[in-house]
Amino acid sequence: MLKTRAKYHLGQIVRHKKHPFRGVVFDVDPRFNNTEEWYHSIPEESRPSKEQPFYHLLAENDQSYYVAYVSEQNLIADYSGQPVSHPDIPDLFGPFQDGHYPLQFQLN
Repeated sequence: MLKTRAKYHLGQIVRHKKHPFRGVVFDVDPRFNNTEEWYHSIPEESRPSKEQPFYHLLAENDQSYYVAYVSEQNLIADYSGQPVSHPDIPDLFGPFQDGHYPLQFQLN
């Protein structure tokens, strides 16, 4: 049985270690759960291990908003205190407070 503990939590703001974007965590997979095509589109020398948490982010960079899927090893916590402006945030989270977004809905 795979035992993993996610380092980041729902509503937390994180940033990518190598690429210039940040985002809000809205889901976590305990291990890789995307397509093989997606996985192999990552250059082999940069390809992360599948045996770690992967995070779904409402992401933003200087040009756009999008959904990103990122391995834990490629993320760091964002302590800038700045909100993320992704337009889908209000669908999932309450107003930005104390450096994170509180969940707006009840989880099962």
